[in-house]
Amino acid sequence: MAVILLLLFLACCAGLCAASALTDSSDASVLQALKQQWKNTPPSWEKSNDPCGGQWEGVTCINSRVTALGLSTMGLKGTLSSGDIGQLTELISLDLSFNRGLTGTLSPQLGNLQKLNILILAGCSFTGTIPKELGNMVKLSFLALNSNNFSGGIPPSLGNLSKLYWLDLAENQLTGSLPVSNSTNPGLDLLFKAKHFHFNKNQLSGPIPLKLFNSKMVLIHV
Repeated sequence: MAVILLLLFLACCAGLCAASALTDSSDASVLQALKQQWKNTPPSWEKSNDPCGGQWEGVTCINSRVTALGLSTMGLKGTLSSGDIGQLTELISLDLSFNRGLTGTLSPQLGNLQKLNILILAGCSFTGTIPKELGNMVKLSFLALNSNNFSGGIPPSLGNLSKLYWLDLAENQLTGSLPVSNSTNPGLDLLFKAKHFHFNKNQLSGPIPLKLFNSKMVLIHV
């Protein structure tokens, strides 16, 4: 009888151990790192070390992998300058919008998010240039970087985002011209599926290139 009880106890312990780690270990490490870097994360992030199993607010998981972060208007404070978030390789949607306490530059490793479909960083306080590596996120359909403090030019690499239908870079401090493709670089004229181009309230200059528009495009709002 004692042996049976011991086996049952061990089986229960094994079950608890399995249930205590529902999040992929790599994804869990990334979110733990972000929790250390950011202030004002949701209270549920303090109740468990297991983002998926602990039902962290704003975190969506499928098959133990983190697929979405939705943390808009949370009062977050911190940066995205490190490459941690670029390790969430199953991420489909990332929305950190309207957290004015998010500052600093964007990590080029954001470009590692090859499955990302939606990136919304509007209404934060990010600075520096827009990383050219964002052009590596070839599944991106919605890109909103408006209402920040980005400077420098618009990366021609954004022309690689062939699935993009929404591009909002308004209300920053961007300079230079609107990039169009040439023999060596892509450009915005290659965004044939884009319906919205928002560039207002920047410091862009020069003529609007005729090449920016062609019959293959489906633009409805510029």
